[in-house]
Amino acid sequence: MSIEKATFAAGCFWGVEAAFASIPGVTSTAVGYEGGTLDQPTYKDVCTDQTGHAEVVELEFDTERVGYEQLLDAFFSLHDPTTLNRQGPDWGTQYRSAIFFHSPEQEAAAREKIEQLTTEGRYKPKRIVTKVEPAQTFWRAEDYHQRYLEKRGLSHCHI
Repeated sequence: MSIEKATFAAGCFWGVEAAFASIPGVTSTAVGYEGGTLDQPTYKDVCTDQTGHAEVVELEFDTERVGYEQLLDAFFSLHDPTTLNRQGPDWGTQYRSAIFFHSPEQEAAAREKIEQLTTEGRYKPKRIVTKVEPAQTFWRAEDYHQRYLEKRGLSHCHI
């Protein structure tokens, strides 16, 4: 077993976490905040749209069971990567589309995927606004956010 980390921001983290958790080979998920300036942000802090954090899902995956490319495919199918700081009814920089890479290989794969989707014209006439950034400090969200949908017997969000 070879375990790696991956971190994705694709809007509200509840549905994104549930979707990634259902992928065979994903061994753990946690929701939290990344990419901002405040140490130990809370949900209330992040919702002010003043901290610079995105709602993210940090996951661990077994590279022998699922590849990073498959996770990128899932990421792009889970949200609209052409909407700036918005997913469905949720808006603000905390809902931005971003890939926080943990290695040069992840960065290259993310950039190649965006280039591939752009070349294919998948989102024309819109363009992909997903940011590709180095992983920073992952601040784990409050316990009530972890596996939020699962705890409530739900399988997906409103989006």
